[in-house]
Amino acid sequence: MINFHKNHKSLVYTSFAVFLGLSTLIAIIPAYQMQETQPLPGMLPMSEEVQNGFNTYVAENCMACHTQQVRNIEMDKVWGDRPSIPSDYYYSKQRMDFWRQSPSILGSERTGPDLTNVGKRQSGQEWHLLHLYNPRIVVKESVMPGYPWLFREKYENTLSENDVVIPVPEKFLKDPQVKIVASQKALDLVAYLISLKQIDLGEENITAFIKAKERPQLADGGANGSSSLPDGAVLYANTCAACHQADGNGLPGAFPPLAGSDIVTDSSPEMLIKVILQGYDARPEYGAMPPFADMLSDEDIAAIATHERSSWGNNAPAVTPEEVKKIRDYIQTLNQ
Repeated sequence: MINFHKNHKSLVYTSFAVFLGLSTLIAIIPAYQMQETQPLPGMLPMSEEVQNGFNTYVAENCMACHTQQVRNIEMDKVWGDRPSIPSDYYYSKQRMDFWRQSPSILGSERTGPDLTNVGKRQSGQEWHLLHLYNPRIVVKESVMPGYPWLFREKYENTLSENDVVIPVPEKFLKDPQVKIVASQKALDLVAYLISLKQIDLGEENITAFIKAKERPQLADGGANGSSSLPDGAVLYANTCAACHQADGNGLPGAFPPLAGSDIVTDSSPEMLIKVILQGYDARPEYGAMPPFADMLSDEDIAAIATHERSSWGNNAPAVTPEEVKKIRDYIQTLNQ
């Protein structure tokens, strides 16, 4: 043992044994255990479109700037309703073949936001397409590069029936007569992004230490009798500002303004509530808005509507959860 460091064969054999042991503990055993992971109730296999979008996501190396992992810490509560677990990745981690595991999409950098729950935070196809074409269209401060090679430029008379034209504002076009058409790769990638939604485990399975389940409350303690409502400004920033912008002025040619809007400032909030619940298609003037009935509670919608009706110079009465519930029930009755 005294001359161990001088025995080349012993050094090589020992190094190989240590390497083999560490590889077994760190790679082989976890990979074997991962095969025992089961999908969560309600999880569906990737469709062909979503699978192709996943492949494009990997090919464009989106993992370099975006994570897909919600950690059990306070700062991560904005990215998901709960911490991520192995079963969340069941379908995205299927082996490519006997020798190869599918690429990891967990990521390690957050130059951009985490995408674990982006399908719930932003479910609008046109927003994602605009964001891919030129991120500065919808997020002025974005440092994300654009992906114009996923789109085609066409003139009006060359468009086909199946072309998906995105509403790019004129100031972002070199030629105002040109229409920007999404390629199939872009559509597949957006389908994959919209599919990224955390499965709800149910309140009985969410442990008390998960801070993401807490709702933001009004800082004034509800001086105006609204203490039971979440903070509408926070909810608006997280849910609506990406399209309608933080100042409520929207984006010309893409998303309508809320400041001074007749729908927002109407004495009756009925139309505004219906738009939030059911979505709204204002094409060709603006992009289509997705419905939020399944994403927001009556209290959330009341808080957001109240914020919109009292901000950016708007001055309309507050909205109550009871008003939202009444309209939600009416819509559900019509759909039965």
